[in-house]
Amino acid sequence: MNIRFDAVYYEPGALEYKLGRDLLGKYANLPWMKIENHNRIPELTAAENRDFPKLKSHLIIAVRKTHRYVPNHKVSDWLAPYTSSGCRAMCLYCYLVCNYNKCAYLRLFVNREQMLDRLLTKGAAAPVPETFEIGSNSDLVLENAITGNLIYTIERFAREGRGKLTFPTKFNLVNPLLNLDHRGKTIFRMSVNPQEIIRRIELGTSPLRTRIRALNDMAEAGYPVGLLIAPVILLPDWKLLYAELIERLADELSEKVTHNGFIEIILMTYSFVQNAINTEAFPNAVQPFDPGIMTGRGRGKYCYRSDIRAEAESFLREELSRKLGTMPILYIS
Repeated sequence: MNIRFDAVYYEPGALEYKLGRDLLGKYANLPWMKIENHNRIPELTAAENRDFPKLKSHLIIAVRKTHRYVPNHKVSDWLAPYTSSGCRAMCLYCYLVCNYNKCAYLRLFVNREQMLDRLLTKGAAAPVPETFEIGSNSDLVLENAITGNLIYTIERFAREGRGKLTFPTKFNLVNPLLNLDHRGKTIFRMSVNPQEIIRRIELGTSPLRTRIRALNDMAEAGYPVGLLIAPVILLPDWKLLYAELIERLADELSEKVTHNGFIEIILMTYSFVQNAINTEAFPNAVQPFDPGIMTGRGRGKYCYRSDIRAEAESFLREELSRKLGTMPILYIS
């Protein structure tokens, strides 16, 4: 996959790190603009909502300064800040837009050694082995195609780490990970949706068939694996779409996935910010917000009504029980 950018914005301090210098060489043909802080780039924050796709073509290179770990009680014990935030893809529901507004472009943080040092120290000090989610702010498989950070991280954590790492992805670019000495310490999770939703809403991500193949390959390579059905989007024909998805998963997932993997399910939440950007940047696209079945969830956020949500949960549990009953559902949120 050829990941293209049209400009690089960088903090000068990033070039003091080897990865920063490597990226300078890799993208030497692009214009490089010096910035003071990756969180405040005036010309980008001043852009119009309709410029969102153009902003996504910019690459930001910086040094991560915040290292706050957030407790999590799903697949991991902690959400750990790591080597990137934002994404090159343009999923119309992307929750990162809630945090970064239209500035949800890809930011690479070059001080990976410092971040992994902190994570290793925290893991070593825990009373019991813990799991660290390192991909909650970005798609690390996509990022790895630019930086190689996952290769570095998985191999070093296998040698020095206590507990496990985990991350989700919507990309099939796993070949560089298949032959690593991971020692079972990295849990790989593939996010899936019906192909119709991937095509129309998860813009710029890998097709379903290649995601399934990548998940099978990672399981064959010995990684612990999970299946993330997320976000569940209740379009008018959602029952047909998700029944077909589950049928296809049952047919195409390998036995190593279906007998050893787990399932997570997350229903879509949405926000006023996302709706404003999508309306202006993608006027002809599917608009995920449906006022007929969604309700307010505080400060400009929306979720499915409780009765609609209960119907969706019941339907998904029943379909998964019939078709993928060997895979436990860890949670529905």
